Amino acid sequence: MAHIGLVTLLVRDYDEAIEFYVRAAGFRLVEDRKLDDRKRWVVVSPQGARETGLLLARATTAAQRARIGDQAGGRVCLFLNTDDLDRDYERMRAAGVRFAEKPRREPYGTVAVFEDLYGNRWDLIQPA
Repeated sequence: MAHIGLVTLLVRDYDEAIEFYVRAAGFRLVEDRKLDDRKRWVVVSPQGARETGLLLARATTAAQRARIGDQAGGRVCLFLNTDDLDRDYERMRAAGVRFAEKPRREPYGTVAVFEDLYGNRWDLIQPA
């Protein structure tokens, strides 16, 4: 059986990305390993996640830097499921996460769109 293990997310700086994802978004730091003088292997994942995490990859080329914050062309590119949207919405807002909207009900669940520190759009979803 296969599953998605990691999804790469381009970041400007490892430490600022860790700070956002751990402190504001409530993720846990799974691994932070120095690979060489400029490169690290940094993985974060939502609390309770067993399989999928984010590999925070520092952009090193002009083409990569141009993609920071716009990895999906302005669309929502990542989806964070929760068992209590109101709890997580309020906690994340209090921690400074920018939400583009208040929670709304959809056929698939309750959802609120937020942006990470670079502008990548996420859906925070409590499935129906």
